[in-house]
Amino acid sequence: MTAVPLHDLPPRHTDAARDADRALREHAEQARHWHLADLFADDPQRFETLSLHAGGLLADFSKQRLTAETLEKLRALAGARGLETWIRCLFDGGEVNWTEGRPAMHWRLRQPPRPQGEPDPVQEQLAHMERIVKRILSGQWRGCEGDAITDVVNVGVGGSDLGPLMASVALHENHPREGRRPRVHFVSSMDGSQIAPLLDELNPATTLIVVSSKSFTTVDTLSNAATARYWLEQAFPKRNGAVLRCHFVGVSAKPERMSEWGIHEDNQLLFWDWVGGRYSLWSAIGLPIALTIGMDGFRELLAGANEMDRHFQDAPWEHNLPVLLGLVDVWNLNFLNITARAVLPYDGRLKHWPSYVEQLEMESNGKSVDRDGEVVDYHTCPVIWGEVGPNAQHAFYQLLHQGTQPVACEFIAAARHGRRNGNSAELQPLEEQHILTLANCLAQSRLLALGDRALAEDDGTPIHKRYRGNQPSTTLLLDELTPRHLGALVALYEHKVFVQAVLWGINPFDQWGVEMGKKIAKDMIQVLESGAGADGLDASTRALAAYVRETQKP
Repeated sequence: MTAVPLHDLPPRHTDAARDADRALREHAEQARHWHLADLFADDPQRFETLSLHAGGLLADFSKQRLTAETLEKLRALAGARGLETWIRCLFDGGEVNWTEGRPAMHWRLRQPPRPQGEPDPVQEQLAHMERIVKRILSGQWRGCEGDAITDVVNVGVGGSDLGPLMASVALHENHPREGRRPRVHFVSSMDGSQIAPLLDELNPATTLIVVSSKSFTTVDTLSNAATARYWLEQAFPKRNGAVLRCHFVGVSAKPERMSEWGIHEDNQLLFWDWVGGRYSLWSAIGLPIALTIGMDGFRELLAGANEMDRHFQDAPWEHNLPVLLGLVDVWNLNFLNITARAVLPYDGRLKHWPSYVEQLEMESNGKSVDRDGEVVDYHTCPVIWGEVGPNAQHAFYQLLHQGTQPVACEFIAAARHGRRNGNSAELQPLEEQHILTLANCLAQSRLLALGDRALAEDDGTPIHKRYRGNQPSTTLLLDELTPRHLGALVALYEHKVFVQAVLWGINPFDQWGVEMGKKIAKDMIQVLESGAGADGLDASTRALAAYVRETQKP
């Protein structure tokens, strides 16, 4: 199919869009007086009407402060904003990333192989990654002293760290079918606080460093990589080039920069400019995931995401999970003025999921200029934070239940645990713990929604012990936490972000807001070292830099 030219995409400000927006605002005035307890009492079929199962995921929207009429009006707004055309543009390879003049084709990374004979660079890189993975898992990848690799350190930051870290931890109970996986470690902090103690514990003879950076210029990553290289060269001073050849793998969209740094061509894995960093775990950036679960497991991860891609493209909007999830978030933020969202996985394996979602959503949609170059006068992304649910219950649930701010919540759990880590699979108490966790998940979402009406009648309860309820939430239940289900979940959130961006008229695929701070930081180095350039700074920064210089004097 021919890609839709950007200038042919529907304008946001049409009469139909204005009418749909006005209808939703009038509807929201009514919704402000609703209480979730009343909505459930008035509609016994509420769950059946406001829930959806797709890709091994059950999404329950019935605890959101909305009705079927609300969703109908939201779909009308999405239609008026041209969502259908934008989805086609995304999957046709159109320049949906218009500020950088390129498509966003992370979905291409999880498509099945093309017919035999057609060139397929994605599959070529997957095959290259598979060769590396098999060598490491089988013990055939040797360090410069001839030892098999036992530890792999992934050096990256942002999308080169959060995605692989999240998925590797989430799927750690899924072992490769063959071979012995190494211990996988992650380093992202530029201050050395992660890499220094880690290197103290590792054996340089059996350690492989994976340097992951799309541009291969990211100072955080290259600083840590340089420290690791120095550590290895000090350990093997007579091995020279063998250290880089045997102990480093690079993953980047810039092979020439990897070569300049010293990474051998055979050890270079590539991806492309049309893959955004926070959308890159499906590429060779996912090498740590493949080392954790094997290439078969990694391909299952891709297959789950591809299933969600096809669902997003093909399912009618009333049954389309990414569309509905995106519309619900827009309703909460722009029509109910709920500006915060808590992400609450009730599964310790998903402990890095909140951090992953924070980057995916706030870096994508934390924008204030629309595609017409106009400053927006509406919210474009809620503030997102979260924690594993049982821990969060003892941290900030007090605010959720009895605080003064409305917060939309997102509960995520696996209906069936499916524990796979050896002998512990036979421990009945672990299954009992899973049931206990699920009970807490469902109880908390119920109490947040219904408040005191979830409890037995007790008119004598003092006011400081009462619960107002009416805090909206979505519950996402995975049938089981497998590579396929996690792939579907991640793709669901990616597409949800795109749906929101279309309605808000912003570009979710650039991140100019993080660039200037890094540039200024480079200029700040000489200020901290010598004071040069301090005269041009504001009084606060100049004084803080002077204090640092003074404190660092011998």
